[in-house]
Amino acid sequence: MKVPFTWKVTGWFMIGWSAEFQPGDVKPLRYFGDDLVAYRDENGELHVLSGHCRHLGAHIGHGGKVVGACVECPFHGWRWGPDGTNRYIPYQPDRPNKALRLRVYPVREQYGCVFVWHQPEGKPPKWELPDLFHKFPQFPTDPAAYYRPYPEFSRKAEREPVHPQIVAENGPDSAHFYYVHHATVTPVCLHWEIADEEWRFLTGWPDTSSDDPNRMALKIHSHLSGLGFAISAFEGASNHRLIFACTPVEDGLSDMFYSIWWPRLPGDTSDVPPPEVRERVERQYLRTVWDDLNIWRYQEYVENPALSKTDAKPYMALRRWAKQFYEVPVAAEAAAPA
Repeated sequence: MKVPFTWKVTGWFMIGWSAEFQPGDVKPLRYFGDDLVAYRDENGELHVLSGHCRHLGAHIGHGGKVVGACVECPFHGWRWGPDGTNRYIPYQPDRPNKALRLRVYPVREQYGCVFVWHQPEGKPPKWELPDLFHKFPQFPTDPAAYYRPYPEFSRKAEREPVHPQIVAENGPDSAHFYYVHHATVTPVCLHWEIADEEWRFLTGWPDTSSDDPNRMALKIHSHLSGLGFAISAFEGASNHRLIFACTPVEDGLSDMFYSIWWPRLPGDTSDVPPPEVRERVERQYLRTVWDDLNIWRYQEYVENPALSKTDAKPYMALRRWAKQFYEVPVAAEAAAPA
């Protein structure tokens, strides 16, 4: 997908689930056009650094190992600390190279999800990661009252030709639910607002059994935190939570992550959802999670869209809001692969 803005977007981005990074694990990653290494140290802390050893360029994520709080390069045993500094060289143990440093990507883990902060020049976070559960104060919520999201209620799509802004633009687009998701009722945008790095919107699903056009059978409260992800709280029959995240891999490609937190059945204390709950969530939500992706894969970005009067104001407001997350110019070669 060719877009008139950079793929090196500023913000918090999801890179996986905590259960994928066990103590002692060292894993290669590729995001934001860079090779990265993720490792969980012996104290259980997860770290993400630039992936190539500053000695002779070996990828630490391929064969590296955890030693205490450090990660060791598989080529010559140089060790790198959580702050990116060289801590140890085995053949000159008293003289680490203090001039060398790996780039550090700030990491946050929340309710089983892993996020990193990305700013193209390596600047620190401009805002803190929002709390996925306490983001909606109108709903008193105990996170322990929900089943775990991973692995049963989580899905990932890798290296898709979709820019995060395209995903965000679904927010003010109510009309597509009928055509893409085969909804029997067309939802309406009840409210939207911008609060710094957040775009907040409330979508309502009219109650067809009522004569009152303002009566809603379902309301979805959604907050975009930058362009990295949207958190949604459902107000209706199920009252579940979900996150939909889109993380650039490199110019032209992104990974997408989807997780649902489903309320536990009364009296059930297990983190693992029972078969009847898994079947319901799979049928109603997980089978259709990538409906939009079938559109996005082949979509052309229209810079000056012919919008209807209903959609024009929020749609263009979102595009203006999104500009704050582009801090470097678009690369001339940024385009999706053929």
